[in-house]
Amino acid sequence: MRTDFNTLIALATHTINHLKQADIIEYAADKRSELIDAMATELGVAFSTDEDIRDQAIEEVEEKFGLEEVPEDITESEMFNHARKEIIKSFQGENLGGLYMVESLFNVGNRVKDFLLNCDLVDDVYSSDEDLIEFVVGAMRKFNPRTENQAQQA
Repeated sequence: MRTDFNTLIALATHTINHLKQADIIEYAADKRSELIDAMATELGVAFSTDEDIRDQAIEEVEEKFGLEEVPEDITESEMFNHARKEIIKSFQGENLGGLYMVESLFNVGNRVKDFLLNCDLVDDVYSSDEDLIEFVVGAMRKFNPRTENQAQQA
């Protein structure tokens, strides 16, 4: 399964659902989709999607070979595949549901904590900082985009 911004939306939805079900956060129901979009955007800094890696590999090939215009079949070329593999290798195999981790899961939990505490869309947070980070990390470890997509379609 290829990952893109929709995968970040699924991760944000998964995380917010777990936080709400555990009565850790409170927000206005009519602001839920805004909150999910805002969190997905924030998570975009901490994760790279397959789409991001594809774009980065194309950019590297363009820079390295001085290509003014990228051929349509660039993603089938050996130089693209090499660049893509090198980018993926830089993540040291760390991924979550197909999303490549730019930072550690603990740092992602800390990022989400800061986001929740400073987001105008969140009315209240009922947790200590340490417990919130631990909860977010635990919830994210359970993330599986395949089951999230099936749950959203049901």
